[in-house]
Amino acid sequence: MSEEHYLELSENPVQFEHASSVNNVFFDEANKQVFAVRSGGATGVVVKGPDDKSSVAFRMDDKGEVKCIKFSIGNKILAVQRTSKSVDFINFIPDYPHTEFTQECKTKNASVLGFCWTNWNEIVFITDQGIEFYQVFPDKRSLKLLKSQSINVNWYQYCPETAVILLSTTVQGNVLQPFTFRNGTMSKMSKFEIELPVVPKPAKLSLSERDIAMATIYGQLYVMYLKHHSRTANSPSAEVVLYHLPREGTCKKSHVLKLNTTGKFALNVVDNLVVVHHQSSQTSLIFDIKLKDPDCAVNTHQPVLPARSIHPYRIPLSGPAVVPSQPPVPCQLSSKSHIKQVSIWTKTAQISKLLYADAVWSGWFPGYLWYLQVKLPPTVNLLQDKGKLMDFLLRRRDCKMVILSVCSQILDGGDKGSLPVVATVFDKLNQVYKEYLEAEQTYTAAMESGASRGSAAQKRPIRTQAVIDQSDMYTHVLSAFTERKGVSHKFTIAVLMEYIRSLNQFQITVQHYLYELVIKTLVAHNLFYMLHQFLQYHVLSDSKPLACLLLSLESTYPPAHQLSLDMLKRLSTANDEIVEVLLSKQQVLGALRFIRSVGGHDNVSARKFLDAALQTGDQMLFYTVFRSFQQRNQRLRGSPAFNPGEHCEEHVVHFKQLFGEQALMKPSTV
Repeated sequence: MSEEHYLELSENPVQFEHASSVNNVFFDEANKQVFAVRSGGATGVVVKGPDDKSSVAFRMDDKGEVKCIKFSIGNKILAVQRTSKSVDFINFIPDYPHTEFTQECKTKNASVLGFCWTNWNEIVFITDQGIEFYQVFPDKRSLKLLKSQSINVNWYQYCPETAVILLSTTVQGNVLQPFTFRNGTMSKMSKFEIELPVVPKPAKLSLSERDIAMATIYGQLYVMYLKHHSRTANSPSAEVVLYHLPREGTCKKSHVLKLNTTGKFALNVVDNLVVVHHQSSQTSLIFDIKLKDPDCAVNTHQPVLPARSIHPYRIPLSGPAVVPSQPPVPCQLSSKSHIKQVSIWTKTAQISKLLYADAVWSGWFPGYLWYLQVKLPPTVNLLQDKGKLMDFLLRRRDCKMVILSVCSQILDGGDKGSLPVVATVFDKLNQVYKEYLEAEQTYTAAMESGASRGSAAQKRPIRTQAVIDQSDMYTHVLSAFTERKGVSHKFTIAVLMEYIRSLNQFQITVQHYLYELVIKTLVAHNLFYMLHQFLQYHVLSDSKPLACLLLSLESTYPPAHQLSLDMLKRLSTANDEIVEVLLSKQQVLGALRFIRSVGGHDNVSARKFLDAALQTGDQMLFYTVFRSFQQRNQRLRGSPAFNPGEHCEEHVVHFKQLFGEQALMKPSTV
């Protein structure tokens, strides 16, 4: 069943002509490009990358067997190694000379093991006697040696994300020397030693390039060592040992991933998860080094989920001879042909790295190369601990809709016993939400203070899918949950209040629509006593929208009118709304008393009050209100008359009609 497979290959693989007697295939881990070189390039070089911009086709002169071929960043300069002494270069920059130029390694009697582009015009030669860092001048068709370092080298690894090259030194090969490259500089980092399970006697090369990989996990660089089982070792199974390699300071062993089996393995890092493929069982394991709180210097991890195979991939047939009804060809990822193909590809060093060291790609079928992807929905039922599941999901790239579906799934039970689980999940979500809000607030404050103009300009925090805000929860989970049939109303209210409790705990301002959802749910179940308590004890925070909602409930629950007015009074910024509410209820004198009590009588519109009094049809009420504003006019301007700008002429006429001219001029005593 597809629900069991939490790993899959990308839908659109990169297709290329597979390795043969006339075609050599190379993989560049930096640009994620596959090079198919036919007849040394004389009959064509086809470069396929993850997008059209990184794909290109060209020809070059056949000057011997190609050992290594890579473009610099942006496909600007091509580097080709054909001999153990030199590297050839071809410009691909428009209007630059296209003629090849060559650079020999500076160290005498050294053999070039390979090279790495660290910038569009900076390249490192790795020889068996050290490394040489060059700047390339495409216009002059020459290179300048920037820096070199003499050191015995068995093999090397390169991490393009961090521009760190790792050299295997010493006879046994387990002392690793890293170098980092940035802005035209080469820096030597602290060397470190990989602990071998058995030290051979006499000493010989014991650490293979295929057992080491570098990858960035959660923003930190790690060296991953695939430690195999040995007959004399105490551990009966293989493990992956992670060494944390900081830019400054010493490299330290920090994590051990227990594989609980032996055999041949391949490594990938996808979405900050270490994926370990086991060849003989045709299954893969995933590890999340952040799923366990560190409790010691070296933390041991078990697989997050049970071992599963990668989702089977079917390659559709193509070409003019394809019959429309013909089914696609199934690609068995771990079949005999897979094993055979791996053994073929290991002849080409660049392709062998693909299987063991590359952090993104995975390719196990002739002429195809895939991205490896983690499918999150199947993990939901495989990880029973919902707290741990939430920790796992919150760190994944495309997690939002899966997290929201998990929340809905937890609430489906409708059981009070699940409230502690609900509380845990809400707190984990709101902790991430709060961290984002604080980062956004800090950024905004820095921008307003002009700090961005300084050298330490802040970057705007990136809102990842792990930020589940109140709108997300309301739209996708809570509003649907309150309408679900067969769920206890007590449990429904408890869940809503639990979410509000969690928001308050993290000092996140609760949006009024959540309070509205609580009130509507209480009203729907005639829980007016509970509504009264929530408002009385300020469990539901005061707001104008909430007060308006209470007003609308007056016909269903008469005390809601007074509760609304009390809330508006507490807000102290809602005086206009209170007046409008009272006038709409024809409580004109009440509105007049209120506006006097808050000192706003001198500034309110007389016409608004006179209109309201007129609409009641109560002549004495109209008389009282009219006299009140005459008194105000007398006090403010020394005359009871209304200013033309107040537009009260029709009210003056009406007053005369009701009470006569003399009453109009009579001194006000209201």
